[in-house]
Amino acid sequence: MKNKIFKTISVLLVVVFTIAGCKTNTTTNNKEKATIDIFQFKVEAKEALEAAADEYMKLNKNITINIETVGGGDDYGAALKSRFASGKEPTIFNVGGLQDVYDWKDNLTDLSQEPWVELAVQGTLDAVTVDGKVYGLPFNQEGYGLIYNKAIFEEANIDPDAIISFKALEEAVKKIDSMKDELGLKAVFSLPAKETWVTGLHLANIQFANEFGSVNEAYEAKTIEMPYSDAWKKLLDLQADYAYQPDGTRGSLNSVDYSTQVEEMFSIGRVALIQQGNWAYGSIAGIDEELASNIGLLPLPLEGVKEDSIPIGVPSYWAVNSAKSETEKTAAKDFLNWLYSSDEGKKRIINDFKFIPVLSGYDTEELQPKDPLAKDILRYRNEGRTMPWVFMGYPTGWGMDVLGANIQGYLLDNLSWEDLIKDVKDKWAESRKQ
Repeated sequence: MKNKIFKTISVLLVVVFTIAGCKTNTTTNNKEKATIDIFQFKVEAKEALEAAADEYMKLNKNITINIETVGGGDDYGAALKSRFASGKEPTIFNVGGLQDVYDWKDNLTDLSQEPWVELAVQGTLDAVTVDGKVYGLPFNQEGYGLIYNKAIFEEANIDPDAIISFKALEEAVKKIDSMKDELGLKAVFSLPAKETWVTGLHLANIQFANEFGSVNEAYEAKTIEMPYSDAWKKLLDLQADYAYQPDGTRGSLNSVDYSTQVEEMFSIGRVALIQQGNWAYGSIAGIDEELASNIGLLPLPLEGVKEDSIPIGVPSYWAVNSAKSETEKTAAKDFLNWLYSSDEGKKRIINDFKFIPVLSGYDTEELQPKDPLAKDILRYRNEGRTMPWVFMGYPTGWGMDVLGANIQGYLLDNLSWEDLIKDVKDKWAESRKQ
């Protein structure tokens, strides 16, 4: 009798534990079947995003994630419009900020109730908040300035900490230029004027961040005054005059792209300085890890205005397509929550994506950014030596297609600086009337 009772209890226990085990194994697999198509522009995050998606799909067998990356010189905005026009609308896509939110508002899902909203660093949701609704999850925080090779500065006996003014930068540049042969350099800088986002968005932001206090002010501005254009011209000319010029003319800078600047020039020690941000670290480390461990970030000084700071902001936001089914939208939001809030996702954000987090909850030592550029950005932020990213408030296409293109004309000597300023002011005002 005892034996029978024992056997009965044993069978029941096996059944109970089997059911419990099934429940444990399927807690992440009980979602409705859904496909998430992601259309994104951040080339340097492509592999990390694909690896994260693979991990998420292992945990969620009913979810399929497809990722398409368009960037690195290709026009992401035009490609995204083409996708929507063709009827192949993605589930998750990128918006750049306030102007993009208004451009795509009819296609954006309200994410205000998502758990990460309350965790966002102050100010990082401003560019995607309209009428109290939040339409995007911030990628990360980024900063940019002049990335410098510490070994070259040391050999030239230049103290990088002393470069907190345009005059100090100019003196350092001229000294390095005079020692090019000794230092084994082709030039002091590499300036990728082919990439109009580098000139028309990032470099131009140095002046506009001082004309406007925020991206919202830039978006609401019907006209621009550009009171600091002369100081900004000095910063552009300094880079252009002391840059690697493929055929010996400033016009040939228009053929220099991101890959040439970062990989062919800086990462193998042919130039001492490049204007880029922490997103470039992975490319540099992929070519020379030792060099990448010995780099830092200098300010982009606007003479007489703000000379010791770097721009820090959110490069882009994840948006969810409001036209998709509720099942697809739920799956998309769950993936984003997992990526930024789960223990596994957080580790990937820091170690694989190499992002500076925009959400609280990354306070442990293992979740601190490790590369030298990210550490410098945090130092600038902690010291209050920052300026905002306002270029996301430019009129649609104005920064790259108007200002960036006009800078190319200026470098070719096809356009005077005075005509450049007049044209970009006029085009801004025309865009705001539409």
